[in-house]
Amino acid sequence: MLHVRQVFKLLQAHRLFLKQSKCLFRQQEIGYLGHVISHDGVKVDQSKITAITDWPRPGSVRAVRGFLRLSGYYRKFIRDYGIIAAPLTRLLKKTGFSWDETAEESFVALKKSLSESPVLALPDFSKDFIIECDASDSGIGAVLQQANHPIAFFKSEVGRQTY
Repeated sequence: MLHVRQVFKLLQAHRLFLKQSKCLFRQQEIGYLGHVISHDGVKVDQSKITAITDWPRPGSVRAVRGFLRLSGYYRKFIRDYGIIAAPLTRLLKKTGFSWDETAEESFVALKKSLSESPVLALPDFSKDFIIECDASDSGIGAVLQQANHPIAFFKSEVGRQTY
């Protein structure tokens, strides 16, 4: 509570004001930009997961692009997002739209991955970080962890990076 008083004193000293309707105190969790932040860490907002899992099978390039935009916003929660989404990304090429079995599998896998996405820990800079890496001729993948809890996922293919 002391830090809240200090903030209020600083605001008052600089003649800055808060709008009470936009202030929340003593919350267990709070939504921010499609994420839910709590003492456990950061997770995807459940309403966004519902929007993704209820998304109908795309019937056009435009619909695929919309799905990839929404799911891509949460790519840091999904290990190997770029690999899973690759069949859908290929549909965006100008060679023509052709929904096939691999696109359907990718679509279903992305929905499933997002509905099971982990809670990402907030970094604690007083603790050690662990980076788990895996590399091949075509790229490198990594998971930034702390106390066996993921903080972020990273993948870089030759000539392309995804976070």
